[in-house]
Amino acid sequence: MGNIAVQWTGDDSQMFIGRDSFGHVVMAGSWPKDGDSEWTEWKALKPSDMLVLSLASCSGYDVVMILKRQRQDVTNVHISADTTQASEPPYQFTHIHLHYTIKGNDLNPKKVERAIDLSENKYCSVAATIKGVTEITHSFVIE
Repeated sequence: MGNIAVQWTGDDSQMFIGRDSFGHVVMAGSWPKDGDSEWTEWKALKPSDMLVLSLASCSGYDVVMILKRQRQDVTNVHISADTTQASEPPYQFTHIHLHYTIKGNDLNPKKVERAIDLSENKYCSVAATIKGVTEITHSFVIE
């Protein structure tokens, strides 16, 4: 079981320091509004974007491991995400499209497709958690 925590940085900020179950830290918080110079010195991840980053990295990890088990010579994986959120609070993600760019030597497209499908529909805990609310789609290219 994981033990994850966040600590508010205090004062008038909307910033938090998050710690994962292994002790790694990340800054999270609000993002600057148009014309708000007070936040220009702060650099932190928007919490909702962290969810998308979590999905992409969870799936990316799975895809690499699955392809390696299939003896595919993967040399690089890049995943970009296009998102759509609801227009009213709580602004949940309604659609996330992951686009995988996979590099390697003599990669089999059917094995790549299968690895992505297994990740998104069986192994990725983040995908499993948000699937009831969010439609997740994907595309890929092999370079």
